Amino acid sequence: MGGIDLDPTQKPGQRVRPHSVGTCATLACLWEATAAKPGNVYRGADFVDLTYADFLVSAAVIGPYLENARERGVGATILAAVRATRTAIGTNTNLGTILLLAPLAVVPITQPLATGLGGVLMRLNEADTRDTYEAIRFAQPGGLGEVDEADVHKKPVPSMNLIEAMRLAMDRDCVARQYVNGFQQVFRTAERVFTNTKSGLPLGESIVHAFMQLLSEMPDSLIARKCGLSTAMSVTVRAAKIMDQWETRSTDYRDAVGEFDFYLRSDGHRLNPGTTADIMAAALFVLLREQRIDWPVKFYG
Repeated sequence: MGGIDLDPTQKPGQRVRPHSVGTCATLACLWEATAAKPGNVYRGADFVDLTYADFLVSAAVIGPYLENARERGVGATILAAVRATRTAIGTNTNLGTILLLAPLAVVPITQPLATGLGGVLMRLNEADTRDTYEAIRFAQPGGLGEVDEADVHKKPVPSMNLIEAMRLAMDRDCVARQYVNGFQQVFRTAERVFTNTKSGLPLGESIVHAFMQLLSEMPDSLIARKCGLSTAMSVTVRAAKIMDQWETRSTDYRDAVGEFDFYLRSDGHRLNPGTTADIMAAALFVLLREQRIDWPVKFYG
C-alpha cells in the first residue's frame, strides 16, 4: 500500500483511502512538530541547539522503519529508527515518539488499534528489551539519571520482557507508563484532537489545545528529569490555570498560551514539555491510522 492513494472519481469531502503505516508515522511527526505547542520547537521557534528542520528530517527518516515494523518487531524497529535519526541529525529529537509509535505500527492493519495493541504488548520479550535499551543508550536522551534496578546504562541488560522493564520506569516516565496502562493518555489525546477538529478548530489549533489539556493534567516527564518533579508540577498547575480561561471562553486565553510559551523557553528551554509532545505525535498517528482525519486538512485558521 502506498502513500495517499487518491481516487480521481472521489467526490469532495469523501474520506481518502488508507495511508501506509510509514506515511502515517511521518505525517504525525510533521504535524506534531509544526503545531505551535508551548515550550516546543515549531515553525519559526527553534532552540539554539535544535531546529524545526531537525524535526522534519527526523520525521522523514523514521517512516520506512515504521512501515516495516510488523516484520521487524517492536524492539528492532525502535533501534533502527533511533539509529536512522541519530545518523541523520546527530542528536536525539524523537526517542519518546519512536517508543510510542513502534507498538502501534506493529498492530495488524486489519485490527483497530485499541484492541490490537494489547496483543502486541503481551508478546514483547527480552529481545525487545535488549534492542530498546540499546536504542536509549544510542539516543542519549537528556536528563536520564541512574536507578537501582534495570538501569539502562548498566550491562548486561536485565532478563525481563519490555513490559516488565517499562513497569519499573512508569512512575518517573509517562512514555513507559503507556506500555503498562495500554496507551491510555495516547488514546485520550487522540480523542481530544478529534473532538477539537469536529468542533471547527483547525488541526494546528486542535493539537495545541489538546496538548494544553494533557499538560494541565499530567506533569511532563522530561521537565521532571531535568528540573525535578516540583518544577514539573508547577508547570502543570500553570497550564491548568490557562485551561480555566478556555473553559470560561476568556478572550485572554490565546495571550496566556503565548506568555506560557515564552515562560517555558526562558531558561534555555529546560522546561520543554517533550514527553507531552511525544504523546501528541502518537495520538496523531492513531487518528491517521484509523482514518479519522478529514481531507483536505485545514491546519491553520
